[in-house]
Amino acid sequence: MDVLTKRIVVLAGDGIGPEVCGEAVRVLKAVAQRFGHHFTFEHQLMGACAIDATGVPLPDATLDACHRADAVLLGAIGDPKYDHDPTAKVRPEQGLLALRKSLGLYANIRPVTAYEQLIDASPLRPDRIAGTDMLIFRELTGGVYFGEKGRLPDGTAFDNCTYNREEIARIAHRAFQAAQGRRRKLTLVDKANVLETSRLWREVIQSIAPEYPEVAVDYLFVDNAAMQLILNPKQFDVILTENMFGDILSDEASVIAGSLGLLPSASIGDAAALFEPIHGSYPQAKGKGIANPIAAILSAAMLLDHFGLPDEACAVRDAVENALNEQVLTPELNPTTRYTTEQVGSFIAYGVLDLKDCKFHQSNIRVGMSTII
Repeated sequence: MDVLTKRIVVLAGDGIGPEVCGEAVRVLKAVAQRFGHHFTFEHQLMGACAIDATGVPLPDATLDACHRADAVLLGAIGDPKYDHDPTAKVRPEQGLLALRKSLGLYANIRPVTAYEQLIDASPLRPDRIAGTDMLIFRELTGGVYFGEKGRLPDGTAFDNCTYNREEIARIAHRAFQAAQGRRRKLTLVDKANVLETSRLWREVIQSIAPEYPEVAVDYLFVDNAAMQLILNPKQFDVILTENMFGDILSDEASVIAGSLGLLPSASIGDAAALFEPIHGSYPQAKGKGIANPIAAILSAAMLLDHFGLPDEACAVRDAVENALNEQVLTPELNPTTRYTTEQVGSFIAYGVLDLKDCKFHQSNIRVGMSTII
């Protein structure tokens, strides 16, 4: 049987990015070993680390590598030295926006799950969030983030929000198709009572909906949607929305899971795909070994789904579930025992390898990992 070979570009990025990315790569190596695949990993610079090294947030070498890759795995982007300088003309986030645009990554997909083992980690009432399982589809390459922006001589600032029918339709079809395989409900979130772009979104969704008669469609204004995510998140199956609304709502939804460190994401185009945790670079935790790698590892599971490897993705998710059951978690989720980023990643990698003795023993969690994977 032919060995499956895939090329993965790793953009570890800034802050805790290299730490969580390293554990995701560790888990992917375990997958390759267990299932007989061959994954190659090419590390490239993007973000503040790229600015420091080259003067730009997205070097040409990085962009070229991403275009040649079968998938891209991203850690995190951002550095306080740029956040605190409003006059900075080059920022780490510009690299990510440019990469999304160049690769045509128009659909950002963020699953939000309330894990039973961590139900008390959320600030919301357990009975309110238990059973929550939703997908948020955020349009990623249009809207106000990519519209014309600038300053006028009188000091006025402007950011234009624009969308066309094709931009809306291509992600809408993906969202409808996802809903078909789930609970067959799609919610469009917009601000159609005020914004012309939102009215266009409604028109396009209404024109596409008859192609998916088994999917029920409803519509919520974004302010109401933000409230409903807290009051009754279980009502949602697939949420579809534009770029800025999706950015805000998906971060808000992280409180349902109890931590940003649990939420993965995929950014998909017609010819490329990028996978990343939704959390930021968390520079205060850099190098301390306390960063939660689970979101990065679950992003790797989504990468495996993209490769058409559902059994491999399931093995990763089962190993994460085992880590949750055993409470092998970083201090943010398990403050009573200070497991490190590397220990959590190693434990999950062991679980992927299906070792019989994958119960946690602090003295041997890393024994053999360097030789095994």
